[in-house]
Amino acid sequence: MSYLVEAIGIALKMLFSADPTVLEIAMRTMLIALASTAIASLISVPLACFIHFNIFPGKRLLIGFIQTMYSVPTVFIGMMVFLLVSRSGPLGPMGLLFSPGAIIIGEVLLIGPIIVGLAISALQNTGKALEETALALGATKFTMMLKVLSEAKYSVLTSILMGFGRAVSEVGVAIMVGGNISGYTRTLTTAIALGVGKGETAISIALGMVLLLLAMLVSLLVNFIQHSEKK
Repeated sequence: MSYLVEAIGIALKMLFSADPTVLEIAMRTMLIALASTAIASLISVPLACFIHFNIFPGKRLLIGFIQTMYSVPTVFIGMMVFLLVSRSGPLGPMGLLFSPGAIIIGEVLLIGPIIVGLAISALQNTGKALEETALALGATKFTMMLKVLSEAKYSVLTSILMGFGRAVSEVGVAIMVGGNISGYTRTLTTAIALGVGKGETAISIALGMVLLLLAMLVSLLVNFIQHSEKK
């Protein structure tokens, strides 16, 4: 018990003193997650609009598949990306394996369905009345889409934040295609896993606290956005 208390004390000192190792890993994790979320959002939000505002065969089946992908194991995504970027894979010549770029590709594939699915739900919740009214007043379909998207902006932003939270906390992709290389691809989750395995309890706790803080921040932002939407 005394060992655990001592480790927590050391972890707190590392945090309050802005330990360079902890800071470096945290910043890399944030940058990778932000890049992944930005790319996934640029793809997923327009895709959600396309699916919601168009009628085509298999639409319900497609939405069901997207929702099923919410809980896809990260190691499965990691395996697929590994096959893509390995030397014998189609993206092998790009030299992405064991690089931040490979992690970003994996996280985009991981969080993309989450953003798409939640954005579709957000658009559906605005109701058909808004769409019909906009069209009746002479708006083009594109203008109507922008109006509905504007009405659902808080919920769409929430879906993006949920994707970011998933990207920050994943571990399978980062280990499998990032390689957990110190100073290059090591993220909070992979560093914690390595630290626990090596018996480096203090730094593992410090990194865990940073990860928990990020998760709490995302949760607070989601709650704030939802509260703002109700005003």
